[in-house]
Amino acid sequence: MTAEGFLDGRRLQMARGVLLQCIMGGYPPARFYGSDDGDLALVADPAQIHRLPWTQQPRAFAICDADELTGASSNLSTRGQLKAVIARYAALGLAPVVATELEFFVFAPNTDPSQPFQPPTGLDGRREDGHSAFSVSSNNGLRPFFSEVYACMAALGLPRDTFMHEMGVSQFEINLLHGDPLLLADQTFLFKHLLKEVALKHGLIVVCMAKPLAHTPGSSMHIHQSIVDIDNGHNVFSGEDGQPTATFRHFIAGQQACMADFTALFAPNVNSYQRLCHPFASPNNACWSHDNRAAGLRIPASSPVARRVENRLPGADANPYLAIAASLAAGLYGIERRLEPSDPIQGEFEVPDNLSLPCTLHAALERLKRSQLAKELFGKEFIEGYIASKTMELTSFYDEITPWERRVLAAQA
Repeated sequence: MTAEGFLDGRRLQMARGVLLQCIMGGYPPARFYGSDDGDLALVADPAQIHRLPWTQQPRAFAICDADELTGASSNLSTRGQLKAVIARYAALGLAPVVATELEFFVFAPNTDPSQPFQPPTGLDGRREDGHSAFSVSSNNGLRPFFSEVYACMAALGLPRDTFMHEMGVSQFEINLLHGDPLLLADQTFLFKHLLKEVALKHGLIVVCMAKPLAHTPGSSMHIHQSIVDIDNGHNVFSGEDGQPTATFRHFIAGQQACMADFTALFAPNVNSYQRLCHPFASPNNACWSHDNRAAGLRIPASSPVARRVENRLPGADANPYLAIAASLAAGLYGIERRLEPSDPIQGEFEVPDNLSLPCTLHAALERLKRSQLAKELFGKEFIEGYIASKTMELTSFYDEITPWERRVLAAQA
């Protein structure tokens, strides 16, 4: 839209079905988004209008709500779903607080998708070989790229906590500062867009797949969650004596009760399960633990005021609005029903059958399809539309034969 049109308040409308567009570009049958495929209004959030610092031509970026023409939020909008979950907490006098940890890979351009990704050539003329995890000099070869990333974050008002090299080859992680869930979802979304745009300027690509390289750790989007009392800001996960509260236990239990049903919301792509099936501290379970990275729900070591629950299931490929909404909705489900969690696990452990999660996209979609709980919390229209779109993506994947199949199976009798 032109700046003049935007400033004049011109309404931007978009076909309803676009919210269910699959990643290949197609759409599920119209019955999933209304047979007329009528328009939605894109309503810019005044707090999320940004002048883009990496473009030469003046350009702005507005994060919008997708609203029905009646003014109501569209049930198909993931941002709208997150706002609805936050409102449910507010009705109880509570406000969730979240932070996201986003991992990503920086690669050289990959013009042939049949070939593996490669790390870029650094300023020292070499490609990283994977020995730089947590090194203080690990991003020196990419310093011009990261310098512009930091400058663009500052220009967009994106506060960062820590930035580090992760375990994978040319893999990095950013920790965004904790705050309001909608704000953090917006910041995570905007940061991913920023990364990709700045990378292209530097002749690089940023990949937020869950598992872009074989035999290498995948990329997560861990979600840290706590809840405060709206009136006094007190973390309701800790009592006045500093000990965990019943609300803390109920929140964990709700996460455990919902994680299997919601796996397809946290792990939305075929590739998501490559990460989960080769764990590298990417646990595919609903166990919980005090500071054990093998558990899907980890309680980091912290002071009582910072007591929180880390959901380690979502990958970097997850929709931040939907993943945060699903995680918070699960916790609220446990609080409202006063559910009790399993016993915490420590050390090495075997996952009980009742705490294991789907390990393929097909299994996760089948579980979501049977879930009355998901339809209750997010609405039948959203869940059925989401499944329809993801089923199209899964079918497209099965329409191709992979190099592994040709290499290994062709010679079999």
